[in-house]
Amino acid sequence: MSNRMWGGRFASGPAEIMEEINASIGFDKRLAPQDIRGSLAHVAMLGQAGILPADDVTAIEAGLKAVAAEIEEGRFAFRRELEDIHMAVESRLTEIVGPAAGRLHTARSRNDQVATDMKLWVRDTLEGLDAQAAGLQKALAQKALAHAATVMPGFTHLQSAQPVTFGHHCLAYVEMLARDRGRFQDARRRLNECPLGAAALAGTSFPIDRHATAAALGFDRPTANSLDSVADRDFALESLSAAAICAVHLSRFAEELVVWTSAQFDFVRLSDGYTTGSSIMPQKRNPDAAELVRAKSGRVIGALTGLLIVMKGLPLAYSKDMQEDKEGTFDALQALSLCLAAMTGMVRDLEPNAEVLARAAGSGYATATDLADWLVRELGLPFREAHHVTGRLVGVAAARGVGLEALSLADLQEAEPRIGEAVYAVLGVENSVASRTSHGGTAPDNVRAQATRWLAALDAPAA
Repeated sequence: MSNRMWGGRFASGPAEIMEEINASIGFDKRLAPQDIRGSLAHVAMLGQAGILPADDVTAIEAGLKAVAAEIEEGRFAFRRELEDIHMAVESRLTEIVGPAAGRLHTARSRNDQVATDMKLWVRDTLEGLDAQAAGLQKALAQKALAHAATVMPGFTHLQSAQPVTFGHHCLAYVEMLARDRGRFQDARRRLNECPLGAAALAGTSFPIDRHATAAALGFDRPTANSLDSVADRDFALESLSAAAICAVHLSRFAEELVVWTSAQFDFVRLSDGYTTGSSIMPQKRNPDAAELVRAKSGRVIGALTGLLIVMKGLPLAYSKDMQEDKEGTFDALQALSLCLAAMTGMVRDLEPNAEVLARAAGSGYATATDLADWLVRELGLPFREAHHVTGRLVGVAAARGVGLEALSLADLQEAEPRIGEAVYAVLGVENSVASRTSHGGTAPDNVRAQATRWLAALDAPAA
């Protein structure tokens, strides 16, 4: 039996495997609220333009609201033979209001309908992700303010490099998230053109008002080219790209938490709320939440890669391949939302081990650069010469198994006779971080000022 929604051209129904591969209702039912919003805007415009009589418009609007209520209350039957959410809604609408429901699809196609639905869903989701990222920024900035002077080792190549503060480290992720939010907002701005009314690919001969439907749905304007309107999935690609970059940032932080919570580092501690135990080793406290955040970045990156591959060979305009935009996009953005929530909880929960951090900050000759800078600043040595002098002193200290601050003045003067007692002021880690007062540097006063600025910005009402 042919599909009664579109089957006039077909004498029989699809093969079983065709139904299996073709149906999208199992995942695109998530678009039901957006689909109904789009249909309500479309039918209102059809009435205003005089394309549909007022009685039909009234009946369709009431029927759509009834369908929406059934879906919200879990009473709606999603049937796979109807293929997708658009046909499922229209079929139920027909059962409620009768033949008038068939007029809803006047001057539109499933092609522009699904593009509109997806844009609405992605737009709503980007707004939610932006808000979640702001919440994580706030948690990090609060932690930064509380630990503006908590000294820790800074790393390059995962080797001790120079002392920084824990607050400064937190603020690095605040900056990353600011760029992530900028990408979310930019993607939202660029997608905010309405495809509805582009119909299948060529527009329509009906005297529709696309500006009216665009405004009703909160878009800035209608899309300008009917072919591009239904062929475009840039909005999903761009959103997934922004999501993938954000997921990478979260994964990097998660990796640090995994390392830092190990017994070998013991830099920070997470509570029972964000750790799990072992089925066999009773002593274990595993940072599973951080590990899962780290892993889920692969799902987000994979969704972006998958959709790029789907789109790369498609001629204009619509092809059924584009049905594959949904599952990956839904999954990826939901995964990122979960990761942002988990990371925000972990940041609020974690407590740095200040004693261990301070001890580690002084290891690995982390103040060597401070000594080299002192030689340049106080003795006027060229930096390359100061670098060599400092390197020789690090070698002496390493051979003796002590820190630079443990070398005697005579030891220091053997490498450079003009070194005086004042040099010891720069060899402590607290002095080192306090001296880094350049814009963006790790000095505690800088960190306090930046954290305070961020907290004020994040608490400010949206413009």
